[in-house]
Amino acid sequence: MSARERILARLSQASASEPQPLPNLEHWQPRVPPAGSAERLALFKELMRSAHAEVHDTDEQTWPELLLDLARQKNVRTLLVGNGTDSVARLQSLDSETLHVMSYQRPAEQWRAALFEQVDAGFTQAKSAIAATGSLVLWPSSQEPRLLSLVPPIHFVLLEAHALHADLREAMRVEQWATQMPTNALVISGPSKTADIQQTLAYGAHGPKELIVLLCHSREVSP
Repeated sequence: MSARERILARLSQASASEPQPLPNLEHWQPRVPPAGSAERLALFKELMRSAHAEVHDTDEQTWPELLLDLARQKNVRTLLVGNGTDSVARLQSLDSETLHVMSYQRPAEQWRAALFEQVDAGFTQAKSAIAATGSLVLWPSSQEPRLLSLVPPIHFVLLEAHALHADLREAMRVEQWATQMPTNALVISGPSKTADIQQTLAYGAHGPKELIVLLCHSREVSP
């Protein structure tokens, strides 16, 4: 009998061990205000801003105009958006002489130079957010590829205020990640940054220098 066969035989003869109890995470979980409360929203915004992100309160009617105004302030001329979503359709219908809304419709290899050199900002929608860490959750797709949030120097994100979870575990449970998790899920906690160069913190080394969150409230809920 070979060494491999002996090992496999030993494994097949071993009795199944008793399942170990799950660890008690209660003492390790941060205390987060209740869902839907102004305190949870305030915590999320505080942590996002502490990571050098911008957060602007808006609603489902006025967020496109807010984005247009912010784009003017930041001298954004070209905004790269995805395909086929209602939010993108609203942006593409904006009547603006200062902002060109460009749809992501080609493989990156076909327009690499323009993608890296001519696009001022990208726009994506967040699937949800995490209050305990001040983070956004994005699920890139064929409609909104990963490069939308990675290449442009400014990243605009539309987030529905009701999709604010206490922590990542709650987000995974509520959104049923176990049965429908994408190949690439992103958790973003501010603009791109690194301290690899002489231990000096620098923004935009591996992605956007600015992260701008449009926190969209329903008409029934005040910011």
